[in-house]
Amino acid sequence: MKLSRQGRIVGVFVAGMLALAACGSNNTSGSEPSASGSAGASTACASGTLNGEGSTAQQNAIEEVISSFQDACPDATVNYNPTGSGAGIKQFNAGQVDFGGSDSPLKTQAVDGVVEADAAKQRCGGNEAWDLPMVAGPLALAYNLSGVDKLVLTPDLIAKIFLGQITTWNDPAIAAVNSGTSLPSTAIKVFYRSDESGTTENFEKYLAATAPSVWTATPSKAWAGKAGEGREKSAGVAEGVKSTPGGIGYMEWSYAVDNQLGIAQVDNGGGPVELTGESAGKFIAVAQPSGQGNDLRLTLNYATKEPGVYPIVLVTYEIVCSKGLAADKTALLKAFLAHFVSTDVQSGLNDLQYAPLPAEVQTKVQAAVQAIS
Repeated sequence: MKLSRQGRIVGVFVAGMLALAACGSNNTSGSEPSASGSAGASTACASGTLNGEGSTAQQNAIEEVISSFQDACPDATVNYNPTGSGAGIKQFNAGQVDFGGSDSPLKTQAVDGVVEADAAKQRCGGNEAWDLPMVAGPLALAYNLSGVDKLVLTPDLIAKIFLGQITTWNDPAIAAVNSGTSLPSTAIKVFYRSDESGTTENFEKYLAATAPSVWTATPSKAWAGKAGEGREKSAGVAEGVKSTPGGIGYMEWSYAVDNQLGIAQVDNGGGPVELTGESAGKFIAVAQPSGQGNDLRLTLNYATKEPGVYPIVLVTYEIVCSKGLAADKTALLKAFLAHFVSTDVQSGLNDLQYAPLPAEVQTKVQAAVQAIS
């Protein structure tokens, strides 16, 4: 746990906590959580233990949210195991955890003979499982290149780098979009996720949408590139890039910041865009809903050429049963998720290098959380 991160989330939420000092021990484990405060600073408390597993992209965010929730509700314990999106969905569908974290929604088409959405419905006792977007995590193209403070990459360049078709940093194709920058002849060293990962799937979706003539593989949680070195989880990719001159990798934004790596600007065709909370938030704001009812999966337009929009952003969903959990687990799940999607907590995520959910998405998620029964 990074205390500096915790301080930022807890500081944002402290006003709400002051109004909740007595909430934890007064609720019984089987009761519905009781809300307190306004929609922007509300929380609820229930006692017991909640277990989740999955996405490493949301790890830094969810750890801090768990910390602030447990400070407000001392009779509650929330555990989260960051094993990757693929493992999170498998463990949720197997009934081993109460919620799964995934950087892509449950698949409705068979993959290797399994339809994730159907398996989740069976795990939920025949009730629908919902994809609830909770964290908007920009993906950074993080690099380790001494003396290069600004680097611009286009979709074709990114695809060719990660396929091993461009192998040195002073390649003429890179130099052509980085006029005035002195690029060294350092060899490019690619790092990618070796474990099944929603981060990988979202990155490949971006490449397939923006450089289809170069990146022809079908996006999946397993890396389809032909070059580089695999490392486990986001932390492993970040460590690989940091320790290797000429290194580049895709990772959730906070890992790039924490490791003091360079972050490339991305030019989809509307001009170079620096990765910021604002530029990533604009991308989520134009996403289109593609689920039914309270299943809030989103369709993301990776190929946007809108100026000022950073286009490589993933959404981490909490995969939950709409019904079917024991009453005490349901109460605690609703309390935790309501805290997670509250306006104050979402706003605090910006300081952790995440983009807060746009207000219209946040409102829908809040309603879906209250509809869990």
